Parts: sequence; C-alpha cells; structure tokens
Amino acid sequence: MTTLGVVCFLNARPLIEGLETDPTVRLEFAVPSALAEKLQRGHVDAALIPVIDLARWGSTDDNLRTRWEPISDACIGSDGETMTVRVFSRVPPEQMSTIHVDGDSHTSVALAQLIWSRYYKRRLECVPLDESTRLDDCESVLLIGDKVVTRRPTNFTYDIDLGAAWKEWTGLPFVFAVWAAPVNRPHDRLTKLLNDARCRGVARARDIAAEVGPAIGWPVALAREYLTERLTYTLTPPAREGMRRFLELAKEEGLVPTPEEQIR
Repeated sequence: MTTLGVVCFLNARPLIEGLETDPTVRLEFAVPSALAEKLQRGHVDAALIPVIDLARWGSTDDNLRTRWEPISDACIGSDGETMTVRVFSRVPPEQMSTIHVDGDSHTSVALAQLIWSRYYKRRLECVPLDESTRLDDCESVLLIGDKVVTRRPTNFTYDIDLGAAWKEWTGLPFVFAVWAAPVNRPHDRLTKLLNDARCRGVARARDIAAEVGPAIGWPVALAREYLTERLTYTLTPPAREGMRRFLELAKEEGLVPTPEEQIR
C-alpha cells in the first residue's frame, strides 16, 4: 500500500483522478504546509509539497535522515492569475508595511515576501494569522486556497493575485507544489501512477469542477474556469525555469531556512 499526502483543496483534485478507488493507494489529505512534515516524518511515502519545502528539506543538507526529489512532472502551477493565492490590502501594495499571512502554504508566504521585497521594494513584517485575528484589524492579509473564493474577504481596497504579479514581474509561470519522495528509492511505478492520474484529471477537469466544486462552496462555472484556465498541471520547461528562478531568489532573500529551523 502506497500512502500519498495530498493537498485538501479543489486545485489538487485533477492530480488524483482515479486514485481514490485504487486499492494499492491510500490518500491522506492536509493543507500544503502540513504535507512536508508528514513526508519528513515518514507518515506518507510521497507528498504534494510546496516547492519552497523541496529546497528547505529536499537537498540542502547531506546529514538529513532522508532527502527528497521530485518524482513526477505533475504539479500545481499557474501561468498568470491563480484566483486562490491573493493579498488583500487597505493601502496600495507599494505602501504596505505589515501583512498577516495564511500559514496553509509555505510557498505562498515566501512568494509574497519575495514579490514585495524585489518588485514593490518594500520589506514587510509578516504576522501569522490565527483564530483570534480579526481581518478588520489587518492592514493587509495573504490568503490561499478555496476560502479565497468561498469566504472572500470584504472591505479591502486592493486585491493582488500573486500568480499574476509573478508573471508580470518575471514573465515566467509559477509552480506552487510538486510530488516529492525520498531519494534513492525506486519510484518508477509511483511516477507512472501519478502522471497517469494527472492526465486523467486534466481530461476530466470540467466534470471534476461540477462534481466537487459545489460541495465545497464553489460555483460550477467558476470552478471550471479555475481548473481549466487558471491552473497548470505539468512541469513544462518554462514552468521548471520559473521554479528554478523562484528558489534561486528565495535563497538570495534568506527565505529558505534550514531543515532544523523548519521542524522545530
């Protein structure tokens, strides 16, 4: 039995088409930021992890008990607007000083910090969102996932989609998450399983939107646009270049802490 750690949002559904009924596979759902720890602790055999965690835990320290590698050309990415990775602000982006950040995705937090530092020329103070945070008290807030659509915040003047901002700045696609597993293990069967699931899911994306979207608060038309027009699911050469560029810049900005800092 192979256990896979899977993002619990609508955006991952095309990547697991057919796997929920595969008797050789068990799916464990969690928010993106929790999946890296599940993989690191051996709770899953492979996981759809935020790409920033691939740099954090995947290949930076030869003394790690395990190191990771991408095992599929399936991914969650965008070539422009994402719809679900957004910063909402009461002040213009070039005037922001503090941002409350949604901890569900490590990649999105690093991307926001990078865009504001390099593109808007602002160093932001990042404050974690928690259950006690009142959005009405926040100057700016980064939100990710289905809640951006299903519980869209109000009373903010500015709305910045981070996928669109990255594309405008670099001209490149952005990759948010990839399938990863420990190195030095046979992955051929799992690679084919994941690639085949992605191909089935992309082919059925419109149907998946209608089947899954309404149950989690998405209007069908918007879910279809999201899965078929906004997101990308293959690590093409431009997507790989976008991922390489992001990780290079994140390291320059000091946004890739050591594995020990991440685990503590």
